[in-house]
Amino acid sequence: MQQTRDPVRIARLDTDRVSLVLVCVGTHVPRLLHFGGRLPDGLDVPSLRRVLTAPALSSVPDPQPLFDEPPALSMFPEHGAGFFGQPALLGSRRGRDFATVFELTALEDDGHTLTLVMDDEVAALSLRIILAIDPDSDVLTARTQLENRGREAYDVEWLAALALSLPERFTEVMTLGGRWASEFRTDRYQIARPCQIERVSRYGRTGHGSNPSIFIGEAGFGEMAGEVTGLHLGWSGNHRVLVEVRRDGSRHAQLGEWYLPGEVSIAPGETLTTPSVFATWSDEGLSGLSARFHRHVRGTLLPDRMADRPRPVVLNTWEAVYFDQDVPTLKAIADGAAAIGVERFVLDDGWFEGRDDANTSLGDWTVDGRKFPHGLSPIIDHVNGLGMAFGLWVEPEMVSPDSALYAAHPEWAMHVEGRARPTHRQQLVLDLTIEAVANTIFEALDSLLTQYNIAFLKWDHNRDLAPAASAGVPVARRQTLAFYALVDRLRAAHPSVEIESCASGGARIDYGVMTRAERFWPSDNNDAVERVGIQRGVSLLFPLEVIGAHIGAVPSHQTGRSPSLCFRARIALFGHFGLELDPRHLTAREVEEVSAHVAVYKRYRSLLHTGRLIRFDLGDPGGGGQIVVTEDGSEALAQLVRLDQAPFAHSPPVRLPGLESNARYRLTLVEPWPQPAASYLANERAWRDQPVVDGEALMRIGLRLPLALPETAWLLHLQRL
Repeated sequence: MQQTRDPVRIARLDTDRVSLVLVCVGTHVPRLLHFGGRLPDGLDVPSLRRVLTAPALSSVPDPQPLFDEPPALSMFPEHGAGFFGQPALLGSRRGRDFATVFELTALEDDGHTLTLVMDDEVAALSLRIILAIDPDSDVLTARTQLENRGREAYDVEWLAALALSLPERFTEVMTLGGRWASEFRTDRYQIARPCQIERVSRYGRTGHGSNPSIFIGEAGFGEMAGEVTGLHLGWSGNHRVLVEVRRDGSRHAQLGEWYLPGEVSIAPGETLTTPSVFATWSDEGLSGLSARFHRHVRGTLLPDRMADRPRPVVLNTWEAVYFDQDVPTLKAIADGAAAIGVERFVLDDGWFEGRDDANTSLGDWTVDGRKFPHGLSPIIDHVNGLGMAFGLWVEPEMVSPDSALYAAHPEWAMHVEGRARPTHRQQLVLDLTIEAVANTIFEALDSLLTQYNIAFLKWDHNRDLAPAASAGVPVARRQTLAFYALVDRLRAAHPSVEIESCASGGARIDYGVMTRAERFWPSDNNDAVERVGIQRGVSLLFPLEVIGAHIGAVPSHQTGRSPSLCFRARIALFGHFGLELDPRHLTAREVEEVSAHVAVYKRYRSLLHTGRLIRFDLGDPGGGGQIVVTEDGSEALAQLVRLDQAPFAHSPPVRLPGLESNARYRLTLVEPWPQPAASYLANERAWRDQPVVDGEALMRIGLRLPLALPETAWLLHLQRL
């Protein structure tokens, strides 16, 4: 009998620079053939598929395949189809219907979006994988929907938002992790052998220890070289990121929510939709990835209200006064802030009833009459009169056991009945899944924003969810969705108010909250030396205008280190610039210097917050560079940083990437110059005369600056003639 071959169809999504190609054989779940550089339109994919087909594996020398039809690594790997790695779905109806075998029933294609529609008639489940690519940023957005068409509930333990097969030449993985005050640190792993690398956050928020991101590429991929794919899950709750290398050499990545036991059950007729995964590819290293992610954030994720709105210079009062605040003190700080050019004054923790320390009063969002006998109006009016906008710190999702709210409604805190309620920072988590709780919080915030001229909320979240329970059942997922709903509701009522996402620093930074916030606070650590690595890690995914970066006080309140004022300012400039100190304690000379750095930020913020960021090395491990270049290459600002003592008296020439090779650039060494490094300038007059140098020479040969001393940072402005 002549065998009939399943029809082969090709589905693809393309931008000018990136292609995604799927192979659909009959009703089998489609396979990913390629996600990477742009492929020709007329490519003979069926022939390419034939020459790429792997030989059958056998268990004995006399070849007999382990499977008559070896299972391929599809876009939705399944145990029921013979896949023995991590399946994309773990679920059952009381132990039944766990081994799904989906079949492709429809393929919808509108040019920018592919929807794979699949059914498992035996398990009574339907599946949709939705893939869309942004032609402007080259970023792929993917999500999965699982519908229960059966008569009983379907319990889900795991559902991948995206399962992406990877090229076998990709043998290195990089993740983002860390801890409080040391967020967004990178870790690298080799995946040349069979292995499984997993990062899980069980904190109920994005978490300090595991950002939902992963970068996989060629061995040794760096900032400016190497082929690499980046993936990020846009979700502010529990998550899981997995890379698996199997014994046949195939490898894949999966990203999705991490569910607590029994947390997710799909009722008959209901659909479970995953958060979105954002993925892109680059053959220009991590900076190439960042350029695409940043373009997507700016063009798609950031609220429209940020368009053409300069990011104001901020002063946050936390490290200036902590809880020791009153109207005269705050007015004096505001006077000092305005004198140095601050544009937004943010009153941090300590302003509400009874809040004299971190042990009390969360949930009681009424102004403390002892500190503010006439409410917040006197300080807000004073701040506005100085030409600054006013911002306020809140932590709406938390409650102190020592508070009026908790005394009235202890049942509103997350807990398991009959068990102790563990506190952290002497606080508990409010259960937003209770409608009355969400309404009470909204009404308190709405009242503040209605009564007072508040332009900005610093929205904090200072503890993990433990236990993440409501009426004894897990609700971590529902809590995250309720948080989104609360912010969306507040946004609708007060559309002009900006929000910063802060979670004891960087524990809630992701693309899920990005659509609801204009700014992130990446770390409570204001030590400029530590901030170099923290901000560099955040910038892998987020553009500079959303990364809060402040000049901290010295000695650092987190490390005790005392970097120079110039160094602290230069590091803070590459972000959304601000101050976290008391200007009353600055000397006259320091006021002059801070004012100069504020002016530098205002002069270059449009460039910093619209241009392409490229991170690069300086030639030895103790230094690093960043340059922001306009899209047309006409202007650039470079930051050149030395953290430790150089091994040689003269650091090597710095080569500046991203310039136009056939252009000439006027160079300005931005003042104030770092001391004592400036005393080692070879020719100070030459720099003050603003030399003109060819772009090709700057990229291939470079320039030499005094970068041998620790904690030195130079700024270099380049203007095309």
